[in-house]
Amino acid sequence: MPKRLIKKIKGLLSGNTETPIARVIPRGEHDFPEEDIRRSVLTVLDGLTDAGYEAYLVGGSIRDGLIGLHPKDFDIATSATPEQIKAVFPRNCRLIGRRFRLAHVRFGREILEVATFRGCHSKSETNENHSSQSEEGMLLRDNVFGTLDEDAVRRDFTANALYYRHTDGAVLDYVDGYEDILHRTLRLIGDPEQRYREDPVRMLRAVRFAAKLDFDIEPKTAAPIRELSDLLGLIPAARLFEEVLKLFLGGYAQAVWPLLVEYELARWLFPQSVPEVNNEPGMQAMIDLALRNTDHRLAQGKPVTPAFLLAVLLWGPLQMAWKKEQEKGTHATPALQKAIQKVISEQTQSTSIPKRFGIPMREIWELQGRLAQRSLKRCESLVQHPRFRAAYDMLLLREEAGEIEPGLGQWWTQYQEADAEERANLCQSLGGSNKPRRRRRYKNRRRSTPPNP
Repeated sequence: MPKRLIKKIKGLLSGNTETPIARVIPRGEHDFPEEDIRRSVLTVLDGLTDAGYEAYLVGGSIRDGLIGLHPKDFDIATSATPEQIKAVFPRNCRLIGRRFRLAHVRFGREILEVATFRGCHSKSETNENHSSQSEEGMLLRDNVFGTLDEDAVRRDFTANALYYRHTDGAVLDYVDGYEDILHRTLRLIGDPEQRYREDPVRMLRAVRFAAKLDFDIEPKTAAPIRELSDLLGLIPAARLFEEVLKLFLGGYAQAVWPLLVEYELARWLFPQSVPEVNNEPGMQAMIDLALRNTDHRLAQGKPVTPAFLLAVLLWGPLQMAWKKEQEKGTHATPALQKAIQKVISEQTQSTSIPKRFGIPMREIWELQGRLAQRSLKRCESLVQHPRFRAAYDMLLLREEAGEIEPGLGQWWTQYQEADAEERANLCQSLGGSNKPRRRRRYKNRRRSTPPNP
């Protein structure tokens, strides 16, 4: 980034009013696929423009389109305030948020996010109604509205600070983001340490974008991450869980995990799962295989449940906790329940686990032991279990990663493909455990009672 531009950005972020000049890249000189813009997006852009406001597409949709990906999420930035946006779209607009006030414009099931240009401010200008910061420098509220050029330098990465002007098809660039995209470089706008302190989640976003886009994190942008990673401890567990979903369910999870480990961010999301703690044979291989398979399923348009990923990520910690409980003399089954409770309790201190994922995760774990206890009656019951398929998939992962000896997974594969007679034969071939148990008959004897004294 040119020194003159760095100076201007620092000046704007510190309250200087010097205005940066946009580089205008006209239609025909960039590769943004205008045909991918949905009609609903154009309706919002036209509605705001016709009402006399500035309105642009901004952020990820422009970035993705310029590198050959099909834009999916279209965010809109405008000079209109949230209330003015609602006035333009009174029937289908809803204002949300306190920390960052936004407008959601709905078209059926589709929701378009429309944000007012954010302005620059100093600490002396903050107030509880518009903006505020914590002692650590984290932005608690940012509703200071400004101009287009101020909005550009308030964004996080240069690659996310490009604006598409639909009236003439031009792309506006205030921060050399276009050049960074061409060189596949991820660079923070402004001073990296200050920007990470404003919002520590930006460190996770840096890793996510680097993995998704196959970009290199610019050295100055990467330098403070390890040192400042403990700032993630200030972020609410619920928000970190939402970030986990973005990290692992975007189709590039296999590339994300090594970067999280490398930059010492994984220990703030899954402290029990990092290699230095979760180091039993096969455990890290299981995580890698699960993330690879997740990416593959998403690429095929198949569904993925976070419960399965959580079950794999926390399987190693569960095994260690279960072993410790049994060493105390606790029977296997109650020891497992205690271990499950302990692992989940520790994990929720970092990221929350909603019940809709936590309960299936427990069932996947509990089924691992039941899959080894095969009899005709048990097997027929197990394959009807709603979590059987996920548990079976996890069993195959354990074998492939070398955590357990192979064989059981193949047996269950054959069982699922077999008809009723073949299933009975498979179970009979296991030996004595499948012999019918003889029921004992008890005579209905009348119990004698001693006479009253």
